[in-house]
Amino acid sequence: MIDLLIAGGGPAGLATAIHAVSAGLDVVVAEPRTAPIDKACGEGLMPGAVRALRELGVQLPGQPIHGIRYLDGERLAEARFRDGPGRGVRRTALHEALSRRAADLGVPVVPLRVGTVDQDSRSVTAAGLTARYLVAADGLHSPIRRQFGLERADPRPPRYGLRRHFAVAPWTDCVEVHWSPRSEAYVTPLAPDLVGVAVLTSQRAPFEEQLASFPALARLLHAHATSPVRGAGPLRRRVRARVAGRVLLVGDAAGYIDALTGEGISLALAGAAHLVRCVRADRPQEYEQAWHRASRRYRLLTEGLLRARSHPRLAPRIVPLATRLPAVFSHLVNQLA
Repeated sequence: MIDLLIAGGGPAGLATAIHAVSAGLDVVVAEPRTAPIDKACGEGLMPGAVRALRELGVQLPGQPIHGIRYLDGERLAEARFRDGPGRGVRRTALHEALSRRAADLGVPVVPLRVGTVDQDSRSVTAAGLTARYLVAADGLHSPIRRQFGLERADPRPPRYGLRRHFAVAPWTDCVEVHWSPRSEAYVTPLAPDLVGVAVLTSQRAPFEEQLASFPALARLLHAHATSPVRGAGPLRRRVRARVAGRVLLVGDAAGYIDALTGEGISLALAGAAHLVRCVRADRPQEYEQAWHRASRRYRLLTEGLLRARSHPRLAPRIVPLATRLPAVFSHLVNQLA
């Protein structure tokens, strides 16, 4: 019997596997999709995520990122990272880097889809395999989370993400967040001749229509698209608990608020480390509290910014306030970083 069966071979699942093997656990990753796996995301790694990946021995490609900019068409606020750069990395390149590190450590990735999960007081069985514990790293719409009744309804309007790449030289070494009345556009430097643009919005419309809300940005990107549009959402996922017996949730499966602060990978990496420590100690029930501690800052800052974003009087003041209070803006950015 193996120690850990991981359902999902994306960044959260592979990071969990790398942590587990490094801790001396026997691991199998079940992933039916062929690597590299793409996903609609902003593709910007905060400095904390870069450090965590390097500690796992993952060699990152991509473009250095030195801060965050907020723009609303009239004003610009910029905050620089104080403790080292972040990194703009194509999602496929990040997945390839994690896959290489997992392969170097001998992590078996089997082409299986985890369906029904059965468990008793000693083990979990799924996809024909039996393990002491099962990790659900199966994403935003986690079937395993639904199977165990761990989802909670959210009455608020849903938010969606759309992403596309453009063959344009980055004009800044920051991630730019362009604000419009109904959406945000994130521009991430990914290579000397490539940027990624992710639009977050509660309005369902084609990417071109969304981009038209940012005329200055649209002019810079005109006719330079190099990839198809990818979408994701609804983004917000409320979760009752991250532990159900011997089943533990990690990454987006463990709960998600919004991509507004760009901390998805950072939170997945922190969750993976805590999960493995709890499993190695055979105290899975402690993972819930550890996840809450690790995600507290993300939840507070993201919820606060999202509430301001949805308030008709506060939303137009976000960039002006960041411009007027640069020390506060810098502090908040570096709290996230």
